[in-house]
Amino acid sequence: MSAGPLHTLGVAALAARLRAREVSAVELVQALSARIDAHAGLGAFLARDEALTLAQARSADERLARGDTAPLLGVPIAHKDIFVTRGLASTAGSKMLQAYQSPFDATVVQRLAEAGCVTLGKLNCDEFAMGSANENSAFGAVHNPWDRGRVPGGSSGGTAAAVAARLLPGATGTDTGGSIRQPASFCGVTGIKPTYGVCSRYGMIAFASSLDQAGPMARSAEDCALLLSAMSGFDARDATSAERPPQDFVAPMKTAREGATAARPLQGLRIGLPREFFPAALAADVGGAVRAALAELEKLGATLVDVSLPRTELSIPVYYIIAPAEASSNLSRFDGVKFGHRAAHYADLLDMYKKTRAQGFGAEVKRRIMIGTYVLSHGYYDAYYLQAQKLRRMIADDFQACFAACDLIAGPVAPTVAWPLGAQGDDPVKAYLADIFTLPASLAGLPGMSVPAGFGDGGMPVGVQLIGNYFQEGTLLHAAHALQQATDWHLKEPVL
Repeated sequence: MSAGPLHTLGVAALAARLRAREVSAVELVQALSARIDAHAGLGAFLARDEALTLAQARSADERLARGDTAPLLGVPIAHKDIFVTRGLASTAGSKMLQAYQSPFDATVVQRLAEAGCVTLGKLNCDEFAMGSANENSAFGAVHNPWDRGRVPGGSSGGTAAAVAARLLPGATGTDTGGSIRQPASFCGVTGIKPTYGVCSRYGMIAFASSLDQAGPMARSAEDCALLLSAMSGFDARDATSAERPPQDFVAPMKTAREGATAARPLQGLRIGLPREFFPAALAADVGGAVRAALAELEKLGATLVDVSLPRTELSIPVYYIIAPAEASSNLSRFDGVKFGHRAAHYADLLDMYKKTRAQGFGAEVKRRIMIGTYVLSHGYYDAYYLQAQKLRRMIADDFQACFAACDLIAGPVAPTVAWPLGAQGDDPVKAYLADIFTLPASLAGLPGMSVPAGFGDGGMPVGVQLIGNYFQEGTLLHAAHALQQATDWHLKEPVL
């Protein structure tokens, strides 16, 4: 069998072909490795070990030969380089961890390996997951495969670009303030951030501990559901892990709603449209694509309801106080003493701290550490950090008021399509403002998705954002799956 078309298949399709023994895991990783080599200029991968990958593929083939029917057995994926891994460097996109080798796997990595996934490598990301463009990586920017002169979004830009370019069928990402949803939108793939606590943070290099959450990115809602099913579940090693068993997200995604029909699978589903998510400043091409997706959801039986999230604009200052404060604390461990980079020349211990951190961290990480240290300092903690936490609670309450009138909330993921590389390098605040539609759900700890919704100016992808109530990933995935059964936006591929 020719391995040529294999790269066009998603997680579910490849898993089916592997189980049917129509292709071997070894043949599959060889085909995808050749494609990764051919498109190395995208900058999506940071680390690979073909010997390790082939060993995992052979093990998967042996299990398949014994009749093992694990749903992800032999499926090749890759991990955002914010998850620690044995056998592959774990850098978080930073010079601070350039040579770091972890002695253990992150829980998410471990669970996907136990499910039979084969690891193709580690994917580029903004340094310590801080950024919206994947230009903050110490190892070079990632390019959007739809237009290499544009950003892929961030911080999971390497993941989004790799999936969009068909270098692999799916991969892991993390979302702190939108870092799964925004790059998924910019690259025309599907991505889901589950409820905070659904996926373990153990082994995820921390940025903002009360916000960071792992999730998958893939071609379709079905593919994301398969990956999320393997990733989820309680982990006693993570104090923030939700005490819930692993879940099968595929079955509820395909289960018919009460009163639904084949033509109207979303009958009875109420989708709230916050007026704050459709401001006058929303780019016309983005607004048009989102409205087209909403019209499709209506055709499928959903009812659109006007709602309000009045504190949406406050999510930006709230997030950019809380997240840097937590980053300041989390990144204090990188001091040159225990692990990671250490300055080669220094006069004393204090000088070593200063030079190590000055050399190891990039500009954006330093900026956020300084902001975070300031808002946590004596005299400013009450005025900034505590006030931000109070507003965070109010933002979460606003969502609960909306969910009294609707089942899901929908709107744009970002105000514009992907911008040109370097366009916001001199104005970081402009990039912060672009997170306005993704930050509220992150602050509330709610699950959210980006689902392909067509294309805007320059033929660039646009995603529609769906937000659910706590632990309603099944409802999100069901709506996204129904939309994708009726449309083909998620099947479009960039010309490389």
